Amino acid sequence: MSVDEVRDLLLKNARRESGPDGDSYHSLLFADSLSLARRLKLSRRDLEIAALEAGIIPERYRSNRDLLGTGGQLKLLRSRVGILGAGGLGGYAVELLARLGVGSLVVIDDDSFTAGNLNRQLHAVEQTLGAGKAELAVRRVREVNGAVEAEAHRCRGDALNLPRLLQGCDLVLDCLDNLPSRFVLEEACQKLKIPLVHGAVDGFMGQVAVVRPGEPLLATIYGRRDRQGLRRKAPGGVLSFTAALVAARQTAEAVKLLAGLDSSVETGLLLIDLHAGEVARIALTPG
Repeated sequence: MSVDEVRDLLLKNARRESGPDGDSYHSLLFADSLSLARRLKLSRRDLEIAALEAGIIPERYRSNRDLLGTGGQLKLLRSRVGILGAGGLGGYAVELLARLGVGSLVVIDDDSFTAGNLNRQLHAVEQTLGAGKAELAVRRVREVNGAVEAEAHRCRGDALNLPRLLQGCDLVLDCLDNLPSRFVLEEACQKLKIPLVHGAVDGFMGQVAVVRPGEPLLATIYGRRDRQGLRRKAPGGVLSFTAALVAARQTAEAVKLLAGLDSSVETGLLLIDLHAGEVARIALTPG
């Protein structure tokens, strides 16, 4: 079937809807998207992309329409995002990206769930203890949004495998829990020339920064990589709401970048203090 024939069939099956401001648009019901994908022998992702290209909003993204627009939603579905770490930050981030309709996710984590993760990690439940974090995150993606193509890699990202695993990604989320791995990830993203959205949590505190290609920031935030041995301290506790909030801020920055919207923290560090209820933005000089 030609592109024009697919478009005509989608328009034939679409419904005319009215937005909050009374504007009119076409929407494709969820059940119809499933049946049309089977009929046309298209993946769910390709079917939704074809619908958006025809100006039709799939029902599941109806609430995104006024905020992202048809073009923004289309950019999300065409995007590929890497997530390093699928625990406290990464578990929430993967969930949010899938629900928003980011079309391809690469989840990398070599760890498995333990009882110590139950206080904060989204996919850690009593029945999943011992299971791989990356695998469970991807399984959850398939339950939430069958149009999202997700892959799990149960390994530790390093200088050798990250350039290969992240190849083709438009953006990466740093949801890691240690500085050496963060520096390796930043270096890989710099080589691949893709943005990195950094997130970190400690107790009631969290921080988010956008690292642009050609503008590394981690040394500015944490000090030079070759001096980290002088700066180490015992890791603090992590609370569920801190991880959820920081992951949400990371996801927001990622979506704004992918959809072509302005990013509010891409030139600095956003510091969040949930105990004091304060948020501060600190200007940073890349280098």
